[in-house]
Amino acid sequence: MNRRQFMGAGATAAMTLFLWQAGLGKAEAAYPFVLSDAEWRKRLSPLAYNVLRHEATEHPFTSPLNKEHRSGTFTCAGCGQRLFSSKTKFDSGTGWPSFWAPLPKAVGTSRDFTLGYPRTEVHCARCGGHLGHVFDDGPKPTGKRYCMNGVALNFAPD
Repeated sequence: MNRRQFMGAGATAAMTLFLWQAGLGKAEAAYPFVLSDAEWRKRLSPLAYNVLRHEATEHPFTSPLNKEHRSGTFTCAGCGQRLFSSKTKFDSGTGWPSFWAPLPKAVGTSRDFTLGYPRTEVHCARCGGHLGHVFDDGPKPTGKRYCMNGVALNFAPD
């Protein structure tokens, strides 16, 4: 391998790593609920579309769900999947609805490097919509803090 080939290979590897970390190189998972991009845009508000389909984050302390304290279930705003019981909701002080556990088989997780360091992204197991992130600084019994974008959720009272 000559110097030109070596430099080209290095540049290709660097670009591949950058795109992978940006999420552009990951394979799309097969989810039970699938819509076209046009259908998602029609179904969701612009902010919900950006959060659920493009992993954006809503501004903290803007979600009405922060003040939701009734008994019920939090569902995916994209597909209606039941995600969290109100029994696991707590005030984390972060400005986003937080839970210490999801419902069984309701969410999936993946590694997220968009800020330059690893975090654990949480997505809906039914449609793949981005919900937020999970951290290891929550209350007992799990010690987890599922910090969710309120715009990615709906609430259904009991």
